[in-house]
Amino acid sequence: MHFWKHFTTITRHRHQVIIHCFKAGIFWQGLGHDLSKYSLTEFIPGMKYYVGSKSPNEKERKLNGFSRAWLHHQGRNKHHFEYWVDYDPVRNRKEPVPMPVRYLIEMFCDRVAASKIYYGRDYNEARPYEYFDKGRKRRWMHKETSDQLEALLIMLRDKGEKETFFYIKNVLKPEARKNKSKWK
Repeated sequence: MHFWKHFTTITRHRHQVIIHCFKAGIFWQGLGHDLSKYSLTEFIPGMKYYVGSKSPNEKERKLNGFSRAWLHHQGRNKHHFEYWVDYDPVRNRKEPVPMPVRYLIEMFCDRVAASKIYYGRDYNEARPYEYFDKGRKRRWMHKETSDQLEALLIMLRDKGEKETFFYIKNVLKPEARKNKSKWK
């Protein structure tokens, strides 16, 4: 069991997300980021399966065939695209739906922060895009959401953090708020 290491990792990650959310203009939303990781349902498996260089959910999944902590987490945190799956009455099955922009922005902040924490000194602004691209074939995300996230990750890679957060805060967020249905 790695109580202190796991606690430190998730807290460092959460604080980095809060910093990114502040830069993106969603500070108050950032304060609530990933609080469920401190619940017993997520924290105990996180300690038990802690590896330090990636999510403990991967190890739990490998050993048990699924991750109870991840199922709990994705069902309570709207910044995960897996949360945005609903029953489609036309296709008669579950399908991904577009994420509201406020959660897309938080997902971007989360991915950048996770890359910084897990890559450490090997982090560069291309890492979040590389991770996104590597999982392309196995990801089940609405195309519109995927395209928006990819565009932000490419902007980060090509233009840097300062310009990307400026764009999010001053262009993307205001546009989405004008069209309230995309913001909620």
